[in-house]
Amino acid sequence: MVKKLSRRKFLQLGGFSLAGLALQPYIDSITDHLSEKTGRMIRIARDSLSVYKQPSDESEILYTRYRDELVNVYYSVVSEYGPGYNPVWYRVWGGYIHSGYTVEVQTKLNPILYSFPETGLLTEITVPYTQAWYYSTLDGWRPVYRLYYGSAHWVRDIDEGPDGEPWYKIEDEAASSYVYFVPAQHLRAVPDDELTPISPDVPAEQKYIVVSIAEQSLTAYEGSNIVMRTTISSGIPRMNLPGMIPTDTPTGDDFHVSSKMPSKHMGNGQLWPENVDTYGNPLYDYELPGVPWTTFFEPETGVAFHGTYWHTNFGMTMSHGCVNMRIDEAKWIFRWTTPVWHSGVWEERGWGTRVIVK
Repeated sequence: MVKKLSRRKFLQLGGFSLAGLALQPYIDSITDHLSEKTGRMIRIARDSLSVYKQPSDESEILYTRYRDELVNVYYSVVSEYGPGYNPVWYRVWGGYIHSGYTVEVQTKLNPILYSFPETGLLTEITVPYTQAWYYSTLDGWRPVYRLYYGSAHWVRDIDEGPDGEPWYKIEDEAASSYVYFVPAQHLRAVPDDELTPISPDVPAEQKYIVVSIAEQSLTAYEGSNIVMRTTISSGIPRMNLPGMIPTDTPTGDDFHVSSKMPSKHMGNGQLWPENVDTYGNPLYDYELPGVPWTTFFEPETGVAFHGTYWHTNFGMTMSHGCVNMRIDEAKWIFRWTTPVWHSGVWEERGWGTRVIVK
């Protein structure tokens, strides 16, 4: 059975009757994207992106796309005009858009579950984006974070959302005093068999990872054999002045994986950041809920490998110190490294795989 918060209770506790005219059209608009686009699709992942006449940032700008717009892609091209670190451009309506600040997305609705493990259910967002809402007796329903395709979240329960449909209750480890709600169909339960260890028979001491800052690359080894090589985005170099938090990725030859979290809220943990748009989405604040497949290897400043749902500009420094990776590749690292993650564990700790950053 779905737990019900009655309409009467909505009206009594949240002033829902007064907000309803504004709230329901917004709920409708946030779900329109589920049927607006078909085929290959990208989401604009920065405030604005130019569409060029040719696959070159030196060509004529035809028009602009804005954050979270969904754009149909006809095909991709590798441009002779670069940029060299990421020369992939997308052919879209009217012109070309560089891939770096876009994210390829899909729309997949999921069966609704009504029971959950005691530790919570690990899930991932399977629509381009979905709006999370928070409920309190004082303010009623209020929009909080926008959650994006590929991000991972722990579900604790199910209840009736602001539109009367089943919504999952998400528990956020960084905003532990709060829970917020997302339409249940927008999240997919991640089965345990997707997270089984990779190469468990290889002795742990034979596994190690080399990150090259100069090449913006990651290479995973089993002994002398390369088992994975890819481009990454490490920390943005910044002069380390007193009072400033460094954003470059620390270098060294004897880091070790020390903690693994399949879902991590990175940022300040503010439920309502100071700088937000009309619907409560952070504009300038550093808030990244549900960062997937996080593998920490430098515990002093919290540097990790993790999946990235806010850009695909790999090959260029982009982060606040962590090693940004494609989501599927970060998941591979999460499964391949030690310590081995166990089902239902929010954080697995232990002395694990060696990491070299040079």
